[in-house]
Amino acid sequence: MNLWPVERIEADVTIVGSGFSGSLAAMALLKCGRRVALIERGRHPRFAIGESSTPLANLLLEEIADRYELPELRVFSKWGTWQRARPDVAVGLKRGFTFLFHEFDRPLAADDRTRQLLVAASPHDAIADTHWYRPEFDQALARAAEAQGAIYRDMTRVERITHRGDTAILEGTRDGRSIRIEAPFVIDATGPRGFLHHQLGLEEIRPRWLPATQGLYTHFAAVERWDNLNPVAGTPPYPVDDAAVHHVFPGGWIWMLRFNNGLTSAGAAVTDALAAAIGPKDGAAAWTRLLDRLPSVSEQFRGAHAVLPFVHAPRVAFRSARVSGPAWAQLPSAAGVIDPLLSTGFPLTLLGVLRLVDLLDRTSPGPQRESALQEYERTTLAELDATERLVAALYATMSDPPLFKQLSLLYFAAASFSEAARRLGRPDLAPGFLLSAQPEFSRALESCASLASTVPTGVAREEFRARINRTIEPFDIAGLLDPSRMDWYPVLASDLLASAGKLQATHDEIVGLLERSGMVPPVGRSAYE
Repeated sequence: MNLWPVERIEADVTIVGSGFSGSLAAMALLKCGRRVALIERGRHPRFAIGESSTPLANLLLEEIADRYELPELRVFSKWGTWQRARPDVAVGLKRGFTFLFHEFDRPLAADDRTRQLLVAASPHDAIADTHWYRPEFDQALARAAEAQGAIYRDMTRVERITHRGDTAILEGTRDGRSIRIEAPFVIDATGPRGFLHHQLGLEEIRPRWLPATQGLYTHFAAVERWDNLNPVAGTPPYPVDDAAVHHVFPGGWIWMLRFNNGLTSAGAAVTDALAAAIGPKDGAAAWTRLLDRLPSVSEQFRGAHAVLPFVHAPRVAFRSARVSGPAWAQLPSAAGVIDPLLSTGFPLTLLGVLRLVDLLDRTSPGPQRESALQEYERTTLAELDATERLVAALYATMSDPPLFKQLSLLYFAAASFSEAARRLGRPDLAPGFLLSAQPEFSRALESCASLASTVPTGVAREEFRARINRTIEPFDIAGLLDPSRMDWYPVLASDLLASAGKLQATHDEIVGLLERSGMVPPVGRSAYE
């Protein structure tokens, strides 16, 4: 049966995948004067996970908005501006990271601070981070990219990619018609095991340090708040549920992310050993089996119901052996996924968008671009390595809350230091995601992660904990080593002011940073912007 005549599209860059990263890259490239084709296999709105932002992710979104003159993007970088400017796009309030540590078949006592870790990311709601409700957020960005001039084609199945000279040719079908897209460069924004991984037959690398894990997740309605069922004593740095909530237990963890449309994203990542006991491929039945072992979590879901079918991911982690070639590149979200435990996906991907768009803007096809793409690949793989090492260390200590909490502070130290350095205009102080290109920190992180896998005891354990603290100290600008906080860490301007020397900044420069970021109101002003 013959198809209808071919639709032909010519562009400077073809982007496959119109999730948030593909659409952001398209908008930035359009501002660089490029003709962009944005290709989508499905149709928005569509279900997706990968939903929780962080201060560094929001700062990178601001940088993309400012660098490429896209002010409409900036409103999505804070809870307050998002609520005022785009109430039509559902979102969740994220004031920080909540970790609650469970034992199987035992309720968790609400007043047991030894089994809590609360790390605030903002001092108040106006500048808080967010959970992106991806069906509406991705749709909003895809529509914006199309409105700004991207040649957008959804419901398009690309069946092959070939090269003719310096041109990549993508051929497929859309609505029963053939479609042919030609461009000198292709960006893969389709996610793990996506378009280029299959089309180019790229090798998949098994995790080097992380245990094999499986995922089970969906969206729920009517999930009870933890702090309604288990009010904590004292004044936590933020309402416990207004966060990325992590219920950690031996062999895995459950995430809970609340949106302002009444839905909650919830799911579990578990090792293969635990998966053998609960059978995640069974969907809802497996979810029930897991909650039966976690009585306090089960109480939250007593009146809840899934609004979509459960998704079983036989393998959570993914790594591609290649990230780029002479005329193509994968965004980090397509090149590798480690685990959602530390919400690392957004900053890794947004760093990739910034780097790749800049690379395409300042180079032409040829040796210079090929060299730049090789560096892009090296950096992407190095940052995925650093992320995997730390997440693997946390998986190794899920049965040991004190050690898990202390290791997690390596992430919070690196993330907060990196954000402050970038806000001061000194990104060179914090090279690479998780300081992966900072020699002293990266070597120490690698060493700590390796030791964590041995779960040291006795004197070796105390020496290990001292080593973690020594690694954190030069980069601690958030009071993470203050034992009086008892694992509740607020965001305090005083911590940043006291750490000016670590950031090679003056007192006045830190005050300016605090004012610009909305942590404190500018002199003479009584409200936050």
